Amino acid sequence: MKFGVVVFPGSNCDHDMMHVLGNVMGAEVMELWHKDKDLHGLTENDCIILPGGFSYGDYLRAGAIAKLSPIMQSVIDFANRGGYVFGICNGFQILCESGLLPGVLLRNKNQKFISRNIFLEAENADTALTHTIPLGKPLQMPIAHADGRYFIDAEGLEKLKENKQILFRYCDAEGVVGDESNVNGSIDGIAGICNEGRNVFGMMPHPERASEEKLGCEDGKWLFKSLVASLEGVTA
Repeated sequence: MKFGVVVFPGSNCDHDMMHVLGNVMGAEVMELWHKDKDLHGLTENDCIILPGGFSYGDYLRAGAIAKLSPIMQSVIDFANRGGYVFGICNGFQILCESGLLPGVLLRNKNQKFISRNIFLEAENADTALTHTIPLGKPLQMPIAHADGRYFIDAEGLEKLKENKQILFRYCDAEGVVGDESNVNGSIDGIAGICNEGRNVFGMMPHPERASEEKLGCEDGKWLFKSLVASLEGVTA
């Protein structure tokens, strides 16, 4: 069981992610450079992480240039073979731009960068990323993005609902989903989704920034517990 964390020019959550996976969760983790095509031995029993940041300065659109990096074709092939891929914030944007996840991330409804703690609620406990999270439990973790407003057309939204691909919605501290808690204006309050195959995951909030007690919150650790447990089950 191994994790590979892709580093793009402008990534700024890569070392945070490697710290949580390696030092907090005790998993084997390696750095993957964006110019490489080689995944250095990662198999479909492992997981690739696309971390947060501002890949290529968010020029053109957030994630639009990163999808052209040499490593991304290898990541796409890896996902198409059933390997787990998890994108957080800019990583989510890259997954949508690459076609591994449906929809797009647009500028926040207030047209401003938002950096604050929010609450979100798991909508689906039947995935490798969410299966240990108690349904109905509000999770607190930070967001830090300017282009985090998830959008998909009406037909696509219905498909997400039918296939139970919506993983997280923004909520308040009591778990109530509504306009007040939808901080960036995402359609249907969506904070994270998965693909139909349930092996590619994307979300805007940062679980790696909420996985240690000394940071004031450990709610993000639930997601990594789920991933590690799923990978251990695959490789057992």
